Amino acid sequence: MHGDLISGGRGVVMGDGLRGGVGDGAVRAIAVPSSEFLSEGSCYTPPPCAIGATRILVKPNLGYPVGPPVTVGMGVLGAVVRSLRTASPGAEILIVEGVCSPVPLEVIAAKLGVHGLLDEGVRLLDADTLPMADYENVLPTPTRYRTMVAPRLLQEVDCRISVGAFKQTSLKATPLLSASLKNLYGLFPRDRYRARSAHSRGQLHRPSVPAILRDVYGCIGHWFDGGVVDATYLYDSPDWKPDRAKAGIAKNQVAFGSELVAVDLAACAATGLGPAPYLLDLKTLQEQGLLPYGRA
Repeated sequence: MHGDLISGGRGVVMGDGLRGGVGDGAVRAIAVPSSEFLSEGSCYTPPPCAIGATRILVKPNLGYPVGPPVTVGMGVLGAVVRSLRTASPGAEILIVEGVCSPVPLEVIAAKLGVHGLLDEGVRLLDADTLPMADYENVLPTPTRYRTMVAPRLLQEVDCRISVGAFKQTSLKATPLLSASLKNLYGLFPRDRYRARSAHSRGQLHRPSVPAILRDVYGCIGHWFDGGVVDATYLYDSPDWKPDRAKAGIAKNQVAFGSELVAVDLAACAATGLGPAPYLLDLKTLQEQGLLPYGRA
């Protein structure tokens, strides 16, 4: 298993039920105050596979032309990039996103301030334009997809990190949590998974987003070596709209760790939000040995 230990700072550390592979006792997620994460000596520790890596993929939530908490704060994303550069000074860091908007990625990135993070070794890539590959679902019983299509680049890098915003929307009076796992929706090509709108991935809402998130983890979520959730603010919307301005509630936490389910649950615990049922379902499958804790 990758990422045996996540440490640093004072915060919420998940209990035994969220610890690493069977019997290894590794802490897989922690939450700390945002100020500690954003400090000059950030407590963020990249996954071990980032050390000396040649290529690192960072998938942030940059899907809309609206700042935090709709998208990830540049302070959090910048702290991740700087820590990765320290871990591997010569690595090529690839910031990869597929937007959920008619506004192109380059325009969104300029508006949000992403270009301030780019240099000779840090590149921005549009996921929709990348070569694709099929990813087999490792779930014993897939919800809908036995395979899903996502960028081949996931297989070609040494380290993969999801940096999600912390959002709760509502559809038919049912809350939906979006964090580091739901963030991976942006890696699926819109021309393959669109429904009525060409700008979104409507096929991934059927039968429901929580149900499809099982397949997302089973196909590509377990490939990720680490996750970060910017829970400085909780985006809290009374309806399904994911890009409503001024919908933030201050929580002042950042969760990070070596496995996406544990990271998202750590963000919930640190902010007092009840754990999403789909996360608990995935956690149960992991504990039963039916689903890997991240990459094997």
